[in-house]
Amino acid sequence: MLRIGATLDLDTILREAVESACALTGAGYGAITTLDESGRPGDLVAFGLTEAERREMSDQPDGARLLDYFRDLQRPLRVADGSVDMRALGLSSVLLPSKTLLGTPLRHRGVYVGKFCLFEKEGGRAFSDEDEEVLVLFASQVGAAIANARMHRAERQARADLEALVETSPVGVVVFDAATGGLLSLNREAKRLVGVLNRPGQSPEDLLGSVTYRRADGREIALREFPLFGQLNSPRQVRAEEFVLSVPDGRSVPTLVNATPIRSEDGDLVSVVVTMQDLSPLEEADRLRAEFLGMVSHELRAPLTSIKGSTTTALGALPTPDPAEMRQFLRIIDDQADRMHGLIVDLLDAGRIEAGTLSVSPEPSRVAELVDEARNTFLSGGGRHAVLIDLAPDLPPAMADRRRIVQVLNNLLSNAARSSPETTPVRVAAERDGVHVSISVSDEGMGVAPEMLPLLFRKYAGGGNRERGADGGYGLGLAICKGLVEAHGGRIRAESEGRGRGTRFVFTIPVAAETDAAASGAGRETPCARRGAREEHRILVVDDDPQTLRYVRDALSAAGYMPLVTGDPREVPGLIKEKQPRLVLLDLVLPGPDGIKMMESVPDLADLPVIFISGYGRDETIARALDAGAVDYIVKPFSPTELTARVRAALRKLAEPAPFLLRDLAIDYERHRVAVSGEPVRLTATEYELLRVLSLNAGRVATYEALLRRVWGKRSDDDPDLVRVFVKKLRRKLGDDARRPVYILNERGVGYRMPLPDDP
Repeated sequence: MLRIGATLDLDTILREAVESACALTGAGYGAITTLDESGRPGDLVAFGLTEAERREMSDQPDGARLLDYFRDLQRPLRVADGSVDMRALGLSSVLLPSKTLLGTPLRHRGVYVGKFCLFEKEGGRAFSDEDEEVLVLFASQVGAAIANARMHRAERQARADLEALVETSPVGVVVFDAATGGLLSLNREAKRLVGVLNRPGQSPEDLLGSVTYRRADGREIALREFPLFGQLNSPRQVRAEEFVLSVPDGRSVPTLVNATPIRSEDGDLVSVVVTMQDLSPLEEADRLRAEFLGMVSHELRAPLTSIKGSTTTALGALPTPDPAEMRQFLRIIDDQADRMHGLIVDLLDAGRIEAGTLSVSPEPSRVAELVDEARNTFLSGGGRHAVLIDLAPDLPPAMADRRRIVQVLNNLLSNAARSSPETTPVRVAAERDGVHVSISVSDEGMGVAPEMLPLLFRKYAGGGNRERGADGGYGLGLAICKGLVEAHGGRIRAESEGRGRGTRFVFTIPVAAETDAAASGAGRETPCARRGAREEHRILVVDDDPQTLRYVRDALSAAGYMPLVTGDPREVPGLIKEKQPRLVLLDLVLPGPDGIKMMESVPDLADLPVIFISGYGRDETIARALDAGAVDYIVKPFSPTELTARVRAALRKLAEPAPFLLRDLAIDYERHRVAVSGEPVRLTATEYELLRVLSLNAGRVATYEALLRRVWGKRSDDDPDLVRVFVKKLRRKLGDDARRPVYILNERGVGYRMPLPDDP
């Protein structure tokens, strides 16, 4: 008993218990089978058996049933003839090669945790009352030891999780001892902050003695005057106070500090936990925003000054300027107005990218035409670099919004020109890269340091642009390129071998579907042509926000669909019956019942694939919508590209559902074939349609009303017995036992459902 209680290792406890119980009772061998915290059988621990015998006993098919049998025992079980008694219990005699058995359930505080059995009393004798007392005593000790070991393991895991959470936290955590004020621990972020201020070889304790804390109001205090040390004698907490930690040599770190006293159950102060958040990144972000606003203000002020100067001179000049001089003033005004317009357009694009509302309208386009248009725009705008073009001969058409991709190329060409001498060329190349077309713009300029490459596409990355020599730039061009490329479903990156070795920008856009017209160079597919191919795809859009309705309608129309829009949920039943849409885009939040309740209350809506569009992106809300039967969920804001891609996927799934497999049942929708265990099943048209509707809605209950409507086209007030009769026929042909169905399950008083293939 002392040995069992001396350890918290569960395997050691169980081995000691089995071995000791066998020694004291004269049993030939013994075994303990435990249940884990979820109630499933754990490993079998045995004494006196070879590894092969232990494995054979563990793999017995009746092992789980024997565990369940012991669960209900109120006292130990003694068996004199194992084979006879086990057969009487309905268990296999193979389970007990021994004729004698003594077993008892393992419980701790009334909770069943396993069973403890001894076998084969020496000399073939039966187990005695004294043996039973020994086993019960050991079982009690083992049950308590199992509970203690599991509790210890859970506490140790919880402590490890907490320590990992604290150690990897992005906030610095420091713990001080209440009795001495000494430092107990620092996490990784706290050590980083200390490292910023620490001198080589200086300990954290030494550093704390030399640190000065400057408050937001400018007052400076030493560590011993810091409020957290006043907590060693008082319960006051420090909440969200800003301090600048500094050392005598001038190094400093701005921090946001919280301090909390930790007390024992008796109310005694044990320790003080201080959290420190480094405010340097936030201050840097504020600095970059201020710098960005300064640059934008400068860019707007410069052309405005030129415009104002020209108009003032022209209007106030005496005598009146001659026509040639007046044309020069007007030319300056026109050029500077164009410059202001370009800056404002870039600012608007940057705002749309950040808000997620930037729209593109991709269509099949020849890459050569896009590159040539960008090159001509660059040269006509004053570009002095030679532009060398190298396009693969078999380049397929790409899905591109022509204006936007030309804008990307123009930005990259201008960026290359600013960072390289006029005597060097700018190279544009393109090739196919899997399902994308890869387009690159390279220069032979000053290059980019490796650490600056990830910063080039940030909106406020002024430093990144200055490294490239972007004089006069305002830090938006590359950020806009990134947003436009990603709106097409592509990616953009920068490559450079270092200073003085040039830079290469590479972006990708998707390959267009290769039709005969595109392959022969017949040009772009027009929206009208696509609309003719998809006229049958009417899509109903329900949203009470007129802006969203217009946005979705335009995106669907541009993609060739026929949108039907309404902001009044009461019109939905009539529109579905009259227009028969193939798909519904439904806002989650509507006047009156929300979209989910509307699916439940409008029967015709439940028969159609529904994609929710909503500004609510919480996982629980999305899960609730999908559980209600929606085929997809789109979170606002979204791009037209994402919207049309999800619509295409939903319609494709509707038109070409994958074969359905559930145990031995297989349904091939394309060939209208049903088989069970590989043998074809002959069904009538109505029986097949009933099975098809149930399988396409697997995992959800199909009500009698829905089945009558979708299979027979009848009203909901028709007799549901018609459904029951056909389900009975269908079950008989599928070999499905109505008392224990596996394919078609009955939801009493509601309808029927088929389980999902992976539903246990």
